[in-house]
Amino acid sequence: MRGFLLLEDGTVFRGESVAAEGFAFGEAVFTTAMTGYQEVVTDPSYAEQIVCFTAPMVGNYGVAAGRCESPGPRARAVVMREARGPAWTDWLHERGVVALSGIDTRSLVLHLRGSGALRAAAVTGDASVEEVLQAVRSQPHMAGRALATHVSTAEPYVFSDAGVARVAVVDYGCKRSIVNRLAWGGAAVTVYPHDVDADELLGYDGVLLSNGPGDPEPLKDQVATIKALLGRVPMLGICLGHQLLALAAGHETFKLPFGHRGANHPVLERPSGRVLVTSQNHGFAVAPSEAKEATHVSLYDGTVEGLEFPELRARSLQFHPEAGPGPHDAWPLLSNWVQEVSLAQAA
Repeated sequence: MRGFLLLEDGTVFRGESVAAEGFAFGEAVFTTAMTGYQEVVTDPSYAEQIVCFTAPMVGNYGVAAGRCESPGPRARAVVMREARGPAWTDWLHERGVVALSGIDTRSLVLHLRGSGALRAAAVTGDASVEEVLQAVRSQPHMAGRALATHVSTAEPYVFSDAGVARVAVVDYGCKRSIVNRLAWGGAAVTVYPHDVDADELLGYDGVLLSNGPGDPEPLKDQVATIKALLGRVPMLGICLGHQLLALAAGHETFKLPFGHRGANHPVLERPSGRVLVTSQNHGFAVAPSEAKEATHVSLYDGTVEGLEFPELRARSLQFHPEAGPGPHDAWPLLSNWVQEVSLAQAA
């Protein structure tokens, strides 16, 4: 069955439907990760987005339940140059994900780099381009959208009940690999909804502010909660959690033209001068800053990739130290934080 991707500026990319029938609306973005396609599609940070893979072949090593970053797909649709299966395409079909193969992804990515991320629709079968375009243009822009409510857990749950430190994770769209890395690092982990009260978290040895989708600016209540925690309990923010901590500390965030999505992003660790190759997935960022608390910066555009406030016992990372998928340069940052929290609690 034929299909097409239609961007809000009227550009059409035609291909073949290889999974569920129908149509899906979302923000068209791209990732440069060469592996980890199942992790990408199940990452809650891709909520309300249509993901284009720059890798020329996707699906060539199959699927496995242990690779999922959440219970099911979060991306609205998948766009590929060549989809290999049948395990991958069957997995997408069974879960109702619209997927297109045979798309000129090179041209699509160049287009998105020039125009920025765009509202779009992935469509299977025959449909009127004019009618679909009208529907695309009626969709909300990503800027101003608070999406954590759609992907956060509804109730608290215990992920691991034994460890050297008790860590609460605030779930704005948390990846499974983050809580896995915390547990492997020695933490007893309890996960809370995005709207948890500050008082509920004060009894823990540390609080991790998770990744998640959407714009951090509208999350006023969550920022207020973080402000109430500053200096009272150790905190570590990742991705959206980094942006929320930045807002709580007086920094500014903004929407990137086409985002940082991939597993090969260079980040300068200012205190050591070391460059980390990192996994990233975000469309918003903390504005460049020369403030002393800005410990990590992107070598692509100078946006703040890490913050540290020793006097407030708070730090954050824009990139993903759990690297699911991605390089392992930043793996120690999570386990080191768990150990610091446990030593502080024991002191």
